[in-house]
Order: sequence, then C-alpha cells, then structure tokens
Amino acid sequence: MTATPAWWRDAVIYQIYIRSFADGSGDGVGDIAGIRSRLPYLRDLGVDAVWITPWYPSPMVDGGYDVADYRDIDPLFGTLADAEKLLAEAHQHGIRVIVDLVPNHSSDRHPWFRAALAAPPGSPERARYWFRPGRGEHGEQPPNDWRSVFGGPAWTRITEPDGSPGEWYLHLFAPQQPDLNWDNPEVRAEFEDILRFWLDRGVDGFRIDVAHGLAKDADLPDLGHHEELLGPPRRSNHPHWDRDEVHDVYRSWRAVTDAYDGHRAFVAEAWVASPEQLVRYLRPEGLHTAFNFDFLTCAWRAEDLRSVIDDTLAWHGTVGAPPTWVLSNHDVIRHVTRYGRAETDNQAARRQYGQPVDLELGTRRARAAALLMLALPGGAYLYQGEELGLPEVEDIPEELLQDPTWERSGHTVRGRDGCRVPLPWSGDRPPFGFGEGTPWLPQPEQWKSLTVEVQTGDAASMLEFYRAALRLRRAQPALGDGELRWDVGTADGVLSFTREPGFRCVVNLSPRTVPLPEHREVLLASAPVRDGLPPDTAAWLLR
Repeated sequence: MTATPAWWRDAVIYQIYIRSFADGSGDGVGDIAGIRSRLPYLRDLGVDAVWITPWYPSPMVDGGYDVADYRDIDPLFGTLADAEKLLAEAHQHGIRVIVDLVPNHSSDRHPWFRAALAAPPGSPERARYWFRPGRGEHGEQPPNDWRSVFGGPAWTRITEPDGSPGEWYLHLFAPQQPDLNWDNPEVRAEFEDILRFWLDRGVDGFRIDVAHGLAKDADLPDLGHHEELLGPPRRSNHPHWDRDEVHDVYRSWRAVTDAYDGHRAFVAEAWVASPEQLVRYLRPEGLHTAFNFDFLTCAWRAEDLRSVIDDTLAWHGTVGAPPTWVLSNHDVIRHVTRYGRAETDNQAARRQYGQPVDLELGTRRARAAALLMLALPGGAYLYQGEELGLPEVEDIPEELLQDPTWERSGHTVRGRDGCRVPLPWSGDRPPFGFGEGTPWLPQPEQWKSLTVEVQTGDAASMLEFYRAALRLRRAQPALGDGELRWDVGTADGVLSFTREPGFRCVVNLSPRTVPLPEHREVLLASAPVRDGLPPDTAAWLLR
C-alpha cells in the first residue's frame, strides 16, 4: 500500500496575524472567536492550513512574541477551551492549524525570569537565561557589543534583590524579551514538553520564531559591527545567528513530532546567508520546511527571480525537502507596495518608505507574482490581506504606532505596523466589519473598495483571482510538489517553465508585450492576454 504523501509538501498556508484578522469580542483586537467566525471564508478561499501568530498570555510588548505562559491563551484572544474548539472546527472544514512557537526568548513576566531576578548570581534560575557580569571597573558596561534588532544594546542591567547594581541579561529583541539559554537542559526539556502539550490538543505543526537564533557562543565575543534587522549574518561562525549547535535542538524536536500521527510539521523562520545554509535545517532528521526569504526579498526582475528559484530548487533537492514560497508576512512591507516603486527588493522598500507609490502597477505585479508563486514546486504561504490586494499603510499617526522598533530606534524607524492593519471585511467605513470596536490600528478610508464584501463575486477582483488560482492549483495534477523544466528560447525578461503533465506558467517581466507560447487553453491569467502577454502579467496554460 502506498503511503499518503505528507500534506505539508505542497500545502498553501494562510498566515493569520491574530490581532488583525477578525474581532469577535468587540474590543478592537482580533481573537479566536473572530477566526472561528471566518473559517468558512478560509475554506472557500481554498487554503490547506492556517498559521496563527502567538496567542499565549503576554504583556504584548511585541505583539505577543513576548510569551509569559506557553501553555495557555491570553484573555485578549480567548481561552484554552476556545482554542480547542477552533482546532476542532478548522479540522471539520479541512483546514490544518499551525501555531507559532517562540523559543529564542520569553517575556520578562515569565515565571522563570521572575525567579531569576529574585535569585542570586550563579543560581540555577539565572542559568536558564544569559546573565553575565558587566565590564568596566564597577560592571557598568555591557558584557559585549551585541545590538538588539529593535535598536539599542542587547543587554540590560538589573538591580539585585539587595538593591545594588547587578548583572546584565541578554535580549536580542526588546528588553522585555530575555533570551533563553539553550545550553541548559531544563530549557530543552521544557520546550519538548510544550510541543507535546499542543500536539496533544491537535495542532498540526509549529512555526518556529527566530529559528536561527537559539544557540549562542558561550564566550559571548564582541561582534565589532551592527547587523541588519533579522537579516542574514554577514560572517561565518556568527556568535548568535545560525550556529551549528542549533541543529541538535531540532533533531530532538523532530523525534517528538515523529511520535504523533498525521504528519505534524515544522516551518522555520531562519534568516541565513545562503540556500546552502538554509537546507541544513531541513535534513531528514531535522525540520520539515523553512520560509524562503530569498524569494520574498527578491526584486521584480526575471533574472533575479530565476536565480533564486534555481538555487532554491537545487539546494532543497539535496536533502529531499520541498521549498516554500512567500511574498509577504507580518514583518515586511506588503508586496503590492514594494512592487509599486522603482526599486522592488525588500531592502529598497525600507529606504523608500513613505515615498510615492504606483498602486496600480504594484497590484498588477502582485497578481502576476501570485501565479508565479503558486505554480512553483512545493508549498506556499499567503499573508492575510494579500488576497484582497491590500497595500502597506504608511501614514499611521505616530502616536498610534505600537511596534517596539519605533521607540527603540528613537522614533527614526516606524516599524512593522503598516502591514498589520486590521482586515476590511464589509461596509463603506471603518471598522469595515472587522468588529464592533475601534480597531487597534486605524484602517484607511479608501479600503472601502477592497473589502471582502465588495470583491466577492467581482470576477476582476483580487479576491476572486486568488480563489480561482487556488481552485485550479488544487485541481491540476502538475501543481504542488514535484519538478519544473525551464522552457528554452524565451525572450529576455520572461520566465517560462513547464510542469508535467501538460502545464506551463509564463510571466512577462519585460517592458513589452510578448507572444504567448502555443497552448490548448489559458487556464488563468493575471490580466487580459487576447493580444499576447502584456508587461507584468502571468498566465497558466495547458499545452
């Protein structure tokens, strides 16, 4: 008997940023009740699974990525019983559920960290984190020069229980997010138990936050330069990113999930220097999948995209792992906006923040990019709202910004709030059916033309385009996991590949209309193709 293929090898997974998806309680913040009410929407959209950002008890300094209790639900979002109902109902709709796991750091309100503050230097309680004496005559300087990715030093000095200036603790993110020490056996055992807690409740997998950050060089050497925010390390043997020791953790985690039925899966958020480094996370005894950030950050240029696709497929093939493809998430500028500017890579998007944007061009390219992404071998991730064509919101009033980057950067970097604005569901004014209360971030008035209600039934809309693409992807035997073959003789600026049986994807990134290859049928196109394939347009063809 043939084994059932693992679902995660070709799944389309929809990212739910829980604060901004749907509000069921009326307090202006998205929650589990909101997700449950919108499960039919997700089913009809055609996704295979959802990934839900952290829903655990948290002071919410970093949108829930500062976890105070890994085995419960924050009252802001509901209860543990609500989460269990969501899991059951999602499964009834044929939707699997991936939850976010945050193992690099806890909240400073976590019982472990509170115990560490109350305990003396050298104690077992402090050994769960990275506590160190400071440098200088009186320990007044941080232990090294590491920087927080949110800005400022990565160390904070505590006051000891007797009131004296004390040790420093490491936080690669906000000071309220102390880094856990993964050299400590207690930490490792705790997280294996956390995995089992959620697996026993029926979750289908875990997205691992900062998967490349758990292991640190115990000598804590100086870096000597600043690193990009969550960017790939620019040096080998980095003291706190992508260290070899991290893979031992994931081997033990894989053993935990392999003991459960139903192909439970991991996806790693791992910012690394190359595809060769990325697939080290994906060896057969390691994690199942990892986000493809090279594709997400790539410019809208044919030669660049083909290079990323080739490298991704070649390196993933060496370990037998399926690639994933992603265009947006809760940490980057939405791709409708990125693609609507002169420079279209992710780094340029940061430099151009707030500058004029051609949203018509960005939307056209986003439609073409969706067909490209969904035709590639492996799985794909959609970020909530991309199926509505939502742009980045770059004019949120400063007093309403909530990303810790805004404060930590001294009000020089606005942060990620612009891609986290609550979704517009219905109506012609905010809150657009998101909920009854005032949304936690303001929605633009012009989103009234982008609501689910307005787009539903409009064959030309982004939403119906995504629904059609996902319906076809599921129906076409050539799509999903497998291989592709680049077509020979294509024009400059055009990507064209074949997948068997009988499928072809063509994307025109050049400035001129090009002829369509010979075909029996146009399955779907991102724009009209009656007179050829226009610029910034993609088409799915049956040969």
